[in-house]
Amino acid sequence: MLRLVSEEIDNYSINHTSKLPDYLNELIEVTKKTSESYQMISGPIEGSLLQMLVWATNAKRVLELGLFTGFSAQMMAEALPEDGELISCDIDPDTTQLAQDFFKKSSNGHKIRVELGPALETLETLDGVFDVIFIDADKEPYVEYYEAALPLLAPHGIMAIDNVLWSGRVLDDAEPNPLQRFNEHILKDTRVKHVLLPVRDGIMLVRWGK
Repeated sequence: MLRLVSEEIDNYSINHTSKLPDYLNELIEVTKKTSESYQMISGPIEGSLLQMLVWATNAKRVLELGLFTGFSAQMMAEALPEDGELISCDIDPDTTQLAQDFFKKSSNGHKIRVELGPALETLETLDGVFDVIFIDADKEPYVEYYEAALPLLAPHGIMAIDNVLWSGRVLDDAEPNPLQRFNEHILKDTRVKHVLLPVRDGIMLVRWGK
């Protein structure tokens, strides 16, 4: 993954961010030990940013595409009210089971509902709007995920899309990639306002325009 700041600055930032509960630190360690793709976990900086977005929008409903081991879902669920709901979509039964095991260790796990199956199919079944939408799934269909999820975004909601810098490969014009395609798609979308934050591997924030 692209490192945008030095390891020292990264550690300083983590040390000066609100501390994680013990069960989420444990989840990070278990993920590192059990998954070769452990770097997919959002981590304390990005997780705290997502949590802040949920709090700032006064969200009651959150939609997530890409659960992995549940770290980002748990972070966002903490900022939801007691009657709030987070729906997370994933296709991997093994990482989903680990996530659900850790939901039981949290006082907010009951707010999270997992939909196991292809996200585009799940999106077709969902009713109502969501105050926050987080996309962090397989990268090839990012444009399709975005187009399917955007109609579900509340009028004053925020959509966050992860990995939009794709370890710096977005700068490689010799080999087009799905994140270049996605970022150009957003750039040309006159329906929305957006900002690309160089945080971790790049986070795009999107809201309705005007």
